Amino acid sequence: MNFLGKKVLVVGAGKSGISAIELLSQEGAQTILYDANAEINKEETKLTEFRKKLPENYNGDIILGEFPSELKSELDMVVLSPGVPTDLDYVKDLKSVGIPIIGEVELAYNFSKGKIAAITGTNGKTTTTTLVGEIMKTYYKSVFVVGNIGVPYTQMVKNTEIESVTVAEMSSFQLETVENFRPDVSAILNITPDHLNRHHTMEAYIEAKVNVTKNQTKEDTCVLNYEDSYLQNVSGGIPATILWFSSTRELESGLFLQNNQIIYRDDEKECVVCDVNELQIIGKHNYENVMAAVGIAIALKVPMEDIHKALIEFKGVEHRIEYVTTKRGVKYYNDSKGTNPDASIQAIKAMQTKTLLIGGGYDKDSDYDDWIKAFDDKVTYLVLLGQTREKIANAAKRLGVKNIVLVDSLSEAVTFCAEHAGVGETVLLSPCCASWGMFKDYEERGMLFKEYVHALKDE
Repeated sequence: MNFLGKKVLVVGAGKSGISAIELLSQEGAQTILYDANAEINKEETKLTEFRKKLPENYNGDIILGEFPSELKSELDMVVLSPGVPTDLDYVKDLKSVGIPIIGEVELAYNFSKGKIAAITGTNGKTTTTTLVGEIMKTYYKSVFVVGNIGVPYTQMVKNTEIESVTVAEMSSFQLETVENFRPDVSAILNITPDHLNRHHTMEAYIEAKVNVTKNQTKEDTCVLNYEDSYLQNVSGGIPATILWFSSTRELESGLFLQNNQIIYRDDEKECVVCDVNELQIIGKHNYENVMAAVGIAIALKVPMEDIHKALIEFKGVEHRIEYVTTKRGVKYYNDSKGTNPDASIQAIKAMQTKTLLIGGGYDKDSDYDDWIKAFDDKVTYLVLLGQTREKIANAAKRLGVKNIVLVDSLSEAVTFCAEHAGVGETVLLSPCCASWGMFKDYEERGMLFKEYVHALKDE
């Protein structure tokens, strides 16, 4: 795709939008940065704040606030950042007049070289993506880990080469706008209800996830979770060769967990990949992430000894069931990345002792019953904060949960748990909700949790 001289509107001034602006500017496009979330303010100081995010030599326009409808007659293309819904009125209006609308991932793909592994799913994406990146680095010299994990694809794509491997974490928001994007290997880890405030229906959410496979062929591979009913239902329409994994049953072909061993089997051979006791990450959901990563690595021809080496050295990712410290005989775990019920279910299942659970946050229209039912008798106190605290509290009371505490801040939650936890018990931050409204993102929430925990007295 030739962008030279084209007038391109980039929507969203976050990491993805700024990175897209930089790439388009390098390619000679005439760019306009638009951010609807900023209030209209024509003061030079406001525009200067935005210009600080942009390349020093950027000479394009910046538009804040309400979208100027007259602009649509001038545009050759629109690039949407992942956080921008495709059903906004001005986006639909632009589309109705035939202006091509793509996402940041599709923009990057135009320049991508080498092999691509794209990983999506409701939960486990970051852990799996990080692990795949570590496995690739044992065998390939040029490896890039990009996407929803925090590094925009457009930021790194010009560094890729024919011998490169790009490992990309893909959210449903990013996959909504793919057109030609075709990974050599895709993986859909699982699908559970999430982001319904954005996608509105499960059907639309599933369609966005499955978009990761839409341009694949039988020459490509798609790694799927055999135990996910949604994936079983859509698997017949996936054009790639499917490699299944399962944490609960033996498979004739694929990866499966048996007697604490992860086993790989195909038509020619069967081998033990590793024993789960060799791993430094805990929980059945993490064993599923490991199997998915192994499937991707096998599809990309990484030798099994290199795979094994990376698996046993992998320590997990920050904010995902991350051990923080032990204070006065109480263990603290940071699972701030548990932003939906299924993720938080996996976290509470991974706990081995009585647990004081901190939850609540931004409301994504989730249902919390399954999460609450997963507590069994493990949760001694449910400490709730944020926009959803009353909603979760009402559901918990209905399901017979006692010792529900409402607090106004994360600091207050940590203090309460420290005062009420007994020796040998665990305090787990696994909010089951997004962080917006109280925190910039889940990373800030997790960092603050760790800060508050480390500040607790040891005696």
